[in-house]
Order: sequence, then structure tokens, then C-alpha cells
Amino acid sequence: METLAAELASRYRTIAVGYADCGTYGALDEVCQRLGLRRLAGLHCYDIYAGAERMRAIFEKEPGTYVLTDFLVRSFDRTIVAELGLDRHPELREDYFGNYTRVVWLRQRQDPSLEPLARSAADRLGLPLAIVDTGTDRLESALRDLLAA
Repeated sequence: METLAAELASRYRTIAVGYADCGTYGALDEVCQRLGLRRLAGLHCYDIYAGAERMRAIFEKEPGTYVLTDFLVRSFDRTIVAELGLDRHPELREDYFGNYTRVVWLRQRQDPSLEPLARSAADRLGLPLAIVDTGTDRLESALRDLLAA
């Protein structure tokens, strides 16, 4: 991110980071602070799509919740299965996902082609699927606020 920000600084007056923390455990904030950049608020993209309070309620209701976004539904085989080696070592599924109790898909768009993929992903993990419609309004609002600042 630091390299990209330096490259973009020569071409643009304003640079904004379109990521929430997303598991960097503050490392992204440290880079943003050092470079004087603003980023999307939130611990992860789930907060941006569903709202932090709604995500807190989802996790409080069922702590063993695994969350998917439209992106993760589309790329599940590549970003989850292949990256974790489940395609080569399916016996690892229980090690990785044995403590999860359900999959929640934060559905941003009503795309009929995604529901079978989401169901397949949940089946692959051996978990039931719940669908929570979020839309993209929160993301659009967060991006407007980020760029307006």
C-alpha cells in the first residue's frame, strides 16, 4: 500500500484508501497515519456492508459465524479452497472450519447466479447458510464521506 500510495501521489492531489482494517491489526492504520491518508472506517468490510452494530449482533447471536461477501462467494474456490489447500487436502476442512456453526452471506446485489455459489460454499464447509441482504448503500455512503473529507 505504501508503494502504491507513493506512486499515486505523483499523479493525484488526493489519495484515499478504500479498505477497512481487514485483519491488518492496525498495520494499515499505521501506514495511513504516517502518510497522512484516510481510509474507510471499520474493522473489516463486513462493517461497511452490514454496519458494525449489525455485525456485532450477528456474532453475538452465533459466535461461530463464518462470513461471506459477494466477492468471497464469487472467488470461494480460489480465495478459500485453493489458498487454504482444501482442494489438495480436504481433511483440513475440520481443522479450519470445525468450530464454525454457520455461514452468513452478506449479499450486496440481487444476482441470481450467486446464490447457488453461496450454497455450494456453505456445503463445502459443511455448514448451513443464512443470507443477510445488505445492499451497497453503506459502502457508497462511506466512499462519498471518505472522498469528501
